[in-house]
Amino acid sequence: MFTGIIEAIGTLSQITTEGTNTHFYFSSSLYSELKVDQSLAHDGVCLTVVEITSDGYRVTAIDETLQKTNLSSWKVGKKVNLERCMAANGRFDGHIVQGHVDQIGTIQRIVDQDGSWLVDVSYDASLGNVTVEKGSITLNGTSLTCFNSAPGAFSVAIIPYTYEFTNFHELKWTAKRNLPKTLGPKNTNLPGLPLIRKLSLKLETIERTMNKRQHFKVGCKKFALVARSN
Repeated sequence: MFTGIIEAIGTLSQITTEGTNTHFYFSSSLYSELKVDQSLAHDGVCLTVVEITSDGYRVTAIDETLQKTNLSSWKVGKKVNLERCMAANGRFDGHIVQGHVDQIGTIQRIVDQDGSWLVDVSYDASLGNVTVEKGSITLNGTSLTCFNSAPGAFSVAIIPYTYEFTNFHELKWTAKRNLPKTLGPKNTNLPGLPLIRKLSLKLETIERTMNKRQHFKVGCKKFALVARSN
């Protein structure tokens, strides 16, 4: 699980392939704090650290990940947003994010509003994913609030801090962005509510394994899935 609050930027230094797998090598200020088998979100895509090198680390994306995300378009030199999995003993500053991408979105328009940037995003509505007005979504792993929600489209606003300290300052029209599963404010009028309820039940299952059922259940009631669960 992640929060959508970006910790650092990673720079892609090398790409190799092995069968249908692709290995990505990154340098980052976080690398000295990483360890093998650790989960790390790259532009919202949860990947496992499989090797620590002298100046960075390596992660591997399997064919399923390459098909569902924009990782296959990554080039050496690309900057990606990084976040380690969240700790359960502190505040969750963003939203609860799974790190499993639902689909790819396309930037249709970017408007400089002299204090923030308005970004209009489109996506393939035929896949059954929905957004909720004033609900939560992550773009490239960054927790944002969506509005102007419509079938196959929504907007987000990016504040200057987020623009500067993530890779959003590299955004361009028609750029492909990862739209991961995100948990946001509950909306009982949302189409696809059975999927939301399924996820809530899944969260309650998790809480029982944590032996904190009563405490965690209160939190579960405050969140619901705003993107389709596979």
